[in-house]
Amino acid sequence: MCFQVKDVLDSMHKDAREGGEVKNEKGEFLLRVDGGATANLLGSPVVRPADIETTTLGAAYAAGLAVGSWTEDDIFASEEKVENCSHFRSTLKEELRKKKVESWCKAISRTFDLVDLSL
Repeated sequence: MCFQVKDVLDSMHKDAREGGEVKNEKGEFLLRVDGGATANLLGSPVVRPADIETTTLGAAYAAGLAVGSWTEDDIFASEEKVENCSHFRSTLKEELRKKKVESWCKAISRTFDLVDLSL
């Protein structure tokens, strides 16, 4: 899973460079994540919210906004969510990371043209 995520991140970085990639004070791209897959990432510093089920939370916020239970200011004014985030950095050595990525790319390239999709 982490290699698939890396492929998506590489594509995101490429697209972001064209529009001006947002980085932290150290010049690093910060990956903000949620959901159950947050433990399976590779390479970039990761910022995970205290509540990893933000998709569900977002749906609840949207429903509450729609019926007037709260306002956008109620939702976005709190800094508590930012303060309770977890920050992760990979401990994998860069040389080993590169070897693993190269192996992944080689495995993917070997799958090309294995199936006749015109069937």
